[in-house]
This record gives sequence, C-alpha cells and structure tokens, in this order.
Amino acid sequence: MDTKDNSIALCGSVWMTVGGENFGGAGRIELLAKIAECGSITRAAKAIKMSYKAAWDAIDAMNNLAGEPLVERLVGGKGGGGTRLTPRGEQLVENFRIIEREHRRFIEQLGRQADSLADDYVLIRRMGMNTSARNQFLGKVTVVKHGAVNDEIELEVTGGQTIVATVTHESTEGLGLRPGAEAFALVKSSSVIVVTDEAGARFSARNRLSGTIARIVPGAVNTEVVIDLPGGIAVAAIVTNDSRQALDLAVGNTATAIFKASSVILGVPA
Repeated sequence: MDTKDNSIALCGSVWMTVGGENFGGAGRIELLAKIAECGSITRAAKAIKMSYKAAWDAIDAMNNLAGEPLVERLVGGKGGGGTRLTPRGEQLVENFRIIEREHRRFIEQLGRQADSLADDYVLIRRMGMNTSARNQFLGKVTVVKHGAVNDEIELEVTGGQTIVATVTHESTEGLGLRPGAEAFALVKSSSVIVVTDEAGARFSARNRLSGTIARIVPGAVNTEVVIDLPGGIAVAAIVTNDSRQALDLAVGNTATAIFKASSVILGVPA
C-alpha cells in the first residue's frame, strides 16, 4: 500500500539584512547562542559543526554590519580567557528567537490554508495565461467521441452548459483529453454569432450558450456584445454595427451565442 503523504506543507525561514547586506539567519544566531552557552568560539563552532575560521569570519561580518561588537574576547582569568556575547549580542539572540517563534506561528497558520492557497495559485496561473481568444472557459471533459479523422470532445463548463470541440486524434492523446480531465476552451469573439430569436431556426453550429446581454460596446465598424451566462460566466461576440441595429440588441435582452465546434481550441492546465 502506498502511504506517501501528498499533503501540501508550507515552510519558511527568517533571514536578516543590514543595508542590503546579508547579516544572517538561524545559523548565525545559533552560533551566537552557542558562544553564550559555551563561553568559547572553538567549542561553539564544534557544537554546530562549523570550522573555527568560518565561525570567526561570521562573527567579524556580524560585528561590522551591526556597527558594534556582538562578541568580545575575554583576556586572562582562571580559564585563560574566552569569548562572550556583549549585551547587544544577547539582545539580538533573544529578539531573533521571538521573531522566529512568531514567524513559525504565521507559517503554521498559513499552512492550515495550504489546500485553498494551492487552488488559488492554480487560478492565478490560469488568469495569467496570455491568449488572443476573448473567451476562455474552464471545465471538465465529459464525453470523447472518436471519429474517422477527428475526435469530438464535450466539455462541461460552469453553469452546467456544454461546449463541443473538434480536435485531431493526436491532440486528444497529446493533451490527455479523457472523461474527468480538466481542460479549457478558447473561442475568439469574431467566431461567435449572436441570435435573438431561435424559434423555427436551425443551425449547423454545435455550440449554443444562452443568457442575458450584459454589455454592448460600440465601435467605428463593429460592436462587442457580452452575454452573461448561468454560473457567473460570460461570452463575448463581435458583430457589425449593422447587425446590432438589425437585431435590436440591448442590455437586458436575452440572446444566444452560437459558434462551431471547429472554432473551439482546447488546452489543458500546465
């Protein structure tokens, strides 16, 4: 049985800089703490598996960046001298521990939201996708019909509506399009036909998305028409100004966006 834990966990560490220069993080603070505990740079370096030279290099760098000594030598005495932290060094260690503890609490709190954050991260990635297609619909593949030359893919999008696309066999296999797979459909607004009265009319286009006209943006030659669909999504179409007037398009009116299956480009999340 595979017991691998695939849960998402967030990690982080605290690092300090002074004037843009790296001052140090947990490793250097641990060195200072060990110096305070051992009273000797040699023993402190050995305790954290650091060379004597690297320890002194780190101390010199911290002293210089702090603008005052954090560590000082003790000359003479019963043990022949030693090393200790200055009051400023002791304060730094104590404050860093407080900051580190609060940072750990923050990371833990953030980690409890990791699953939803991961979902939002994926959403942000999708929102950042660059494409010339005005209409982008995310959904799941519900049906795959294999044909003699091309395949027909049905995608259920938000609101329970279906978008049908015609793609090659190679695209079906290459994109991993199979029932349950997540995919997005791209449709250029210039490929969308707006219909206001379907009574008695028959169309060869497979896709029909009905809703309410939300926005009409007229231009010099063409007009953009945005139709709100069930589920909070929308579809945009570009029609000529003559067509807008002939269809008497107005905000609040019902309308249907029609487009061919061959006009739909399918993609899958990276």
